[in-house]
Amino acid sequence: MSKSIYIADDDANIRNLVQTFLQKEGYNVLSFSDGDSLLRAFSAQPSDLVILDVMMPGRDGFIICSDIRSMSQVPIVMLTARDSDADYIAGLSLGSDDYFTKPFSPMKLVSKVKAIFRRMDSAELSSAETDSDGRLVYEDITIIPKTKDAFAGSLDLKLTPNEYALLTYLIMNKDRAVSRTELLDRLWGYESLVETRVADDTVKRLRKKIESTKVNIKTVWGYGFRLVARDPNERD
Repeated sequence: MSKSIYIADDDANIRNLVQTFLQKEGYNVLSFSDGDSLLRAFSAQPSDLVILDVMMPGRDGFIICSDIRSMSQVPIVMLTARDSDADYIAGLSLGSDDYFTKPFSPMKLVSKVKAIFRRMDSAELSSAETDSDGRLVYEDITIIPKTKDAFAGSLDLKLTPNEYALLTYLIMNKDRAVSRTELLDRLWGYESLVETRVADDTVKRLRKKIESTKVNIKTVWGYGFRLVARDPNERD
């Protein structure tokens, strides 16, 4: 079944161009001129991915992103003409999965969308890696591949797609350190400055969400990261 994508951008030319390119790739696309219209549609029928412009009439894309994230872990890509660290950090901290600065190539955005969907499906688990119930378990963390959920005991960790993919991959490779290059290749699709920042910020956000668990993400300086059982006497 084709993936569904919702787009909100007040620029009709950008909206129509992106919609046309995505539809050519087989995606079902609905576009909206403002974020609140998209939010209403999403509340009635969630899509598989959301693309949000930051600057729109009414409530801006950051607010819409936060509202969507409160009800869903759907992948969210932010579009903005403002290329500042503050905007970048704001988008990621509110739960967006990626960030695209205008002007941009529609083909590059399509590639980004494909990479996000590929990342969501990249953590395919074999029966040897899961328990009899099809779950991936490490210490007190349980991954449920069918629903893309992650729990610490009975607590839903409410991970974004990026965070889910990262935690799953680290658990699958818990016996070794994983390099940044490997993470960028396997989870983000390719290496660039922006992708590196997204990866590092995703690690930071995931660390915060699992800080009360028995698991910790250790930095292997100059190399990457490793998932380890937390020493109860150790501070991060």
